[in-house]
Amino acid sequence: MGNLKRNANRFLYRNRNKGIPNLMLYIGIGNAVVYILSLIMQNSDFSVASLLTFDAERILAGQVWRLFTYPLTYIMEIRYLIFKLLSLYVYFWIGKAVEGIWGTLKLNLFYLSGILLMDLAGILVPLLASYPVYVSATYINTSLFLAIATLIPEQTVLAFFFLPIKMRWMALVDIALTVFEILRIVLPMTSMGSAVFWYVLIFVGTAPLVALINYLLFFGRNVKNLFGLHRTYQTRPRRPEPKAAPNPNWASNYRSPSGQRPYRHKCTVCGRTDTDCPDLEFRYCSKCAGYFCYCIDHINNHTHVQ
Repeated sequence: MGNLKRNANRFLYRNRNKGIPNLMLYIGIGNAVVYILSLIMQNSDFSVASLLTFDAERILAGQVWRLFTYPLTYIMEIRYLIFKLLSLYVYFWIGKAVEGIWGTLKLNLFYLSGILLMDLAGILVPLLASYPVYVSATYINTSLFLAIATLIPEQTVLAFFFLPIKMRWMALVDIALTVFEILRIVLPMTSMGSAVFWYVLIFVGTAPLVALINYLLFFGRNVKNLFGLHRTYQTRPRRPEPKAAPNPNWASNYRSPSGQRPYRHKCTVCGRTDTDCPDLEFRYCSKCAGYFCYCIDHINNHTHVQ
């Protein structure tokens, strides 16, 4: 299992730039187009949104495009227009950040996997349990928020544009609000009998559960990042290494390929060097054409080079 995971991560890394870049931008544009077309044709018998929403019976009858088009029907009710437009902008920003960390391919697979799992739940649950399921991309989009909060849990953002808060705390609050909303809808149904209770619970609870399963498939044990259990790395200052004292006789044991030790000055006449004779003085002749060095014995007793 470990080798399979490593190979999958290696494949995703090598192909990180493949897929649809800026996926959430196209989804947001698609939602805007569908919404505008719905407003234009709202007085006609034809509805664009009704052709794109998830419908298990019509999918089984052959309208298979509905398996992938329902994420484009996110903003349909005008009373929630401002909120949902703002949500789409936030999802675009989050998707861009996740894509920068994961790469295009992995983000595409994450979103596609969420859609396919939601499709399976929307088709199999009514067939097996005879309960309808509310299928929507709302919680698939929300799972992107959990993804970025898991990848960079300590990143601080401005909630409501002024309140600084860490990403992981915002994700935990989002989870709590989702659970609260489900309980708010489901708990009043307990007084109406178990059949009604399970009907409503499965209808409203399947979509967030499926999105959570998809999130767990991609993050696994890294979920602990949301609870502050991620590993933090602290760099310790390196202990300075003791510096060796300079060795004035560093060249005493060195020999070049010709057998001569390194030097700085060498007499052009006698060939003595400052390495062989450290107490010998050397000078450069100003009358020679070039830089020619001579020892103190030959600086005034040599033939000038012209």
